[in-house]
Amino acid sequence: MEKNIFKLDNEQLKEIARSFKAKVEKGLSTENAEIQCIPTFITPKASSINGKSLVLDLGGTNYRVALVDFSKSTPTIHPNNGWKKDMSVMKSPGYTREELFKELADMIIGIKREKEMPIGYCFSYPTESVPGGDAKLLRWTKGVDIKEMIGEFIGKPLLDYLNERNKIKFTDIKVLNDTVASLFAGLTDNSYDAYIGLIVGTGTNMATFIPAEKIKKLNPELGIKGLIPVNLESGNFHPPFLTAVDNTVDVISGNSGKQRFEKAVSGMYLGDILKATFPLEEFEGKFDAQKLTAIMNYPDIYKDVYVQVAQWIYNRSAQLVAASLTGLAMLLKSYNKDIRKICLVAEGSLFWSEHSKGQDYNVIVMEKLRELFKLFDLEDVEVDVKSMNNANLIGTGIAALS
Repeated sequence: MEKNIFKLDNEQLKEIARSFKAKVEKGLSTENAEIQCIPTFITPKASSINGKSLVLDLGGTNYRVALVDFSKSTPTIHPNNGWKKDMSVMKSPGYTREELFKELADMIIGIKREKEMPIGYCFSYPTESVPGGDAKLLRWTKGVDIKEMIGEFIGKPLLDYLNERNKIKFTDIKVLNDTVASLFAGLTDNSYDAYIGLIVGTGTNMATFIPAEKIKKLNPELGIKGLIPVNLESGNFHPPFLTAVDNTVDVISGNSGKQRFEKAVSGMYLGDILKATFPLEEFEGKFDAQKLTAIMNYPDIYKDVYVQVAQWIYNRSAQLVAASLTGLAMLLKSYNKDIRKICLVAEGSLFWSEHSKGQDYNVIVMEKLRELFKLFDLEDVEVDVKSMNNANLIGTGIAALS
């Protein structure tokens, strides 16, 4: 291919950043906007966190359980990295809530506890947070469909189920999204003016803290003040300058018209973009970001044109992430002109992927971010990107003890 159809110049990236900022503002004002901006009613403690909590982490494939202890200066996790279990069984037709609860409870029995403690529940599916820290399930994703749980509370029924079956009780449960958990993990270092949680892996999403008075859709009767953690659900952003190839990927995706940003950025879709660029050529069925990076890292065994296009798709994904981060930083700065240092806790296999023949993904993101910051006169703002082991376990532990 002569022409890079995936190339975005800085003027286009600036427009994407401005569009992202405007759509986040709309999501903070109205329900069911393109970027939903779901408030989480948990105010995390930024300091003086002490004690132990049980943390449950239910993702798309795996379930982890750990005890997170904040009694020392650095949080510790028992057992190391938590106990892990494959939960693909959740995707079985006719799977029930009772079966899910039993699976969740079975792993908890093995965790040694001497006294009562709270639970933090990192739940990686779309929910609506409610005051008090519980959340209602909006819909299932990732191939799961336990119908009787839709529209119901996630935390309280599980807490009751566990307390009926455990001699040492649990005091409370807080439910939060995995992106919000990553956001909270950044609070273990309180030297920053603002915090962002970012996931770029199989999917993509962002979370940050927004002043309550800027969230116009909040019910004033709740009387909520201060900074509110907001799960943006940014994967549903529809950026300008997507291509005909992106439209093809969208049409064959099974949820046409939704998650357009995610379909241009995240690991689950990058291989589909490459396949759709060459519609007449044969590719194997499973073709994700891992395969895409393999093409770039071992160019001698693939067609030159595949290597070139894989590189274009990879670069564009990173640049789109940089543009969305720029839009969010502009918004945060408009709320607080004194912001100088932003902590970005970044999670996800794609964000930390390596490119042996060129720049790693995170390097492309940060270089483009600095360029865009300069163009928007944000040079006084520094973004510190952090890779944290078990960020969501730590962040969920913070939520449980807040």
